[in-house]
Amino acid sequence: MTNYIGKAVKRVEDKRFLTGKGRYTDDIVLPGMLYAYIVRSPYAHAKINNIDTSRAEKMDGVVKIYTGKDIAESGINGIPTGWQVNFKNGDTMKEPPHPLLVADKARYMGDGVAVVIAESREEARDAADEIDIDWEELPAVASAKKATEDGAPLVHDEAPNNKCFDWELGNPKEEVDKAMKQAHHITTLEFTNQRVVPNAMETRAAIGQYEEATGKYTLYTTSQNPHLTRLLLCAFVLGIPEHRVRVVAPDVGGGFGSKIFHYAEEALMIWCSERLKRPVKWTSDRSEAFMTDAHGRDHISKAEMGFDKEGNVLALRVKTHANLGAYLSTFAPCVPTWLHGTLLQGLYVTPKINVDVTGVFTNTVMVDAYRGAGRPEATYLLERLMDTAALEMDMDPAELRLKNFIPPFDGVEQPGYQTQVALQYDSGNYHAVLKRALEMVGYEKFRKEQAEARKEGKLLGIGFSTYIEACGIAPSAVVGALGARAGLYEVGQVRVQPTGKVSVFTGAHSHGQGHETTFAQVVADRLGIPLDDVEIIHGDSDSVAFGMGTYGSRSLAVGGSAIVKSLDKIIEKGAKIAAHKLEASEEDLEFAEGKWTVKGTDKSIAFGDVALTAYVPHDYPEGVEPGMDFSSFYDPANFTYPYGAHVAIVEVDKDTGHTKLKRFIAVDDVGNVINPMIVDGQIHGGLAQGIGQALFEGAMYDEDGQLINGSYMDYTMPRADDLPSFEIDRTVTPCPHNPLGVKGAGEAGCIGSTPAVVNAVMDALRPFGIKKDLEMPLTPERVWRHMQS
Repeated sequence: MTNYIGKAVKRVEDKRFLTGKGRYTDDIVLPGMLYAYIVRSPYAHAKINNIDTSRAEKMDGVVKIYTGKDIAESGINGIPTGWQVNFKNGDTMKEPPHPLLVADKARYMGDGVAVVIAESREEARDAADEIDIDWEELPAVASAKKATEDGAPLVHDEAPNNKCFDWELGNPKEEVDKAMKQAHHITTLEFTNQRVVPNAMETRAAIGQYEEATGKYTLYTTSQNPHLTRLLLCAFVLGIPEHRVRVVAPDVGGGFGSKIFHYAEEALMIWCSERLKRPVKWTSDRSEAFMTDAHGRDHISKAEMGFDKEGNVLALRVKTHANLGAYLSTFAPCVPTWLHGTLLQGLYVTPKINVDVTGVFTNTVMVDAYRGAGRPEATYLLERLMDTAALEMDMDPAELRLKNFIPPFDGVEQPGYQTQVALQYDSGNYHAVLKRALEMVGYEKFRKEQAEARKEGKLLGIGFSTYIEACGIAPSAVVGALGARAGLYEVGQVRVQPTGKVSVFTGAHSHGQGHETTFAQVVADRLGIPLDDVEIIHGDSDSVAFGMGTYGSRSLAVGGSAIVKSLDKIIEKGAKIAAHKLEASEEDLEFAEGKWTVKGTDKSIAFGDVALTAYVPHDYPEGVEPGMDFSSFYDPANFTYPYGAHVAIVEVDKDTGHTKLKRFIAVDDVGNVINPMIVDGQIHGGLAQGIGQALFEGAMYDEDGQLINGSYMDYTMPRADDLPSFEIDRTVTPCPHNPLGVKGAGEAGCIGSTPAVVNAVMDALRPFGIKKDLEMPLTPERVWRHMQS
């Protein structure tokens, strides 16, 4: 078989994962390795008066202890952010230093203050307990909205009222205000999109290795983008020449966004290794992960949507306070602004939109991209408004959506749809996904069943959510103008070996997406060779040209497109060699099924024979270089815009408030599909996470900034028996601007599912007269209390 596009090929990487042969960072043991344990602040905000390490230094196995003072005295810069979002008045974004270890003041519970290096991790941890720190606890603030109030404790002196930036997008406020005054009905919601913890199966880890003989450094790390980590570490933190640093991200056990960023521990391990001339490993435990992995979401918003008498949307007005945590993570300023505000058009014809976002520092762990990264927050806001508006205007929620959808367009014959919030959608038929979902759920039949169930005292509910997201972040020139401090292209190198086997080097990084299968399918299909003849190489900055990693559902649309560009070059060069061997002109050849054939004849030459000729060029076209090895960089022309419709059916126990998810239907459009089985798996995983936020998950800080559910004893994750068998389907509107016609799939389930579930619970609770928002997660206690009130 050489036709692989659209086939449900089993993942080739699964054999090593399922048999326990995966190689993760913590599996790596280097000769002479030392182990690090980081001493962290137990307070959300506290001054460090003194650190006494004398007792700890004498303990067995301890090699060295460094404090924040040692880091500061060595002149090391802090961790930079990769995106700049300035104030509306033009003032520069506040960007306080983010040290590897703090020397003066801890600003969140978990802030690193010292690192113990020992012969074993156990010895390092035991010694850490003997370090005596004189703390002076200070007032703290954990809520983004409270942090901006006069008199709130300052996280950083250089950020008055704890504001990092304020930002606005869309139509002028005056125009939106005017449209709102003309509205027949205005729906208003004030709500919190709660903070969630990423909880990847593999916790973060880093190994720093300095080789004194060569002056070279190697960082092994659990990263979604090793090249960007190398750039930030070298150019902005440690000042090491980039060509002397190798960053390796081996198998990575999940990331969901939390492993995009350059963390302090990565630079710290390199710094320690250079001083001690031995490799140093740090591995986070689960409690540490809760306190230090970048969290997601955490928006406090007020949203208003105006409608005319017929139920057509006239305007949307949004004010959001976005919690950024104590420091700026790599993409933190971008998430609540350019990845959130630009999606507030949704699928709807909304003539006037204004969104206003204030980014706020608090005494909490950093907040950055988490699966969906701004788009779930935008979708939740829109879809809760639509369902609430339907209830208030006595309209069917599905009909209200269908009435307001943007008309179909393919982006070719009909131009892309220009929104009020900067983006231009590529292609879409939004009515089709919702109509298919209604058909799958049997909507009219369900409403009759619901009415009968209510007569019997059962609380059944149905909830809708339609969404659109922006994937494969847009052209480098565009994002540069919006504040990105890096390009967002991708690299793909295709190296054909003399025997016709193919090695592909990609800057995208796989941490569960199945790249080793999907990318190989693209290559095998294009070249007409067996899948086993293709290997995919990623995750090593010494092997792969500079790439931008994996996040934002960009891998196939951007990374795959770079590979296709190189494949085109391979085929083009192969045609020159084939034409010479067949004594024909290139124009007379066609390439298919792994061979070049003279049109209208049976004269052909196989791909493998051309590859061998390229490396043994005895009989070779004049002026053509030997070899078949090409690299390409692909800079996307635009985002891709997958979309879909999700429907949840729930039953709420009126005595306990427990919500049982009975059915979940997801109809998504992710453009062309390379491997439907992998896409289905991505959708399933995203649905589980989105449902988890709706019903179970939420990081909770008290008023003193203490994380009070920082373990699985208190933080609830969805389990298999909490979820039904998902019912999924797809429509296909290809992306018109990349060579594969693909859109993103990895985050779709997480974006559409959360509001569908909440809307379903709200629908179930209609007999109790609950019309506005219930705070997520919708725990049994929370739902029960609302029913009682």
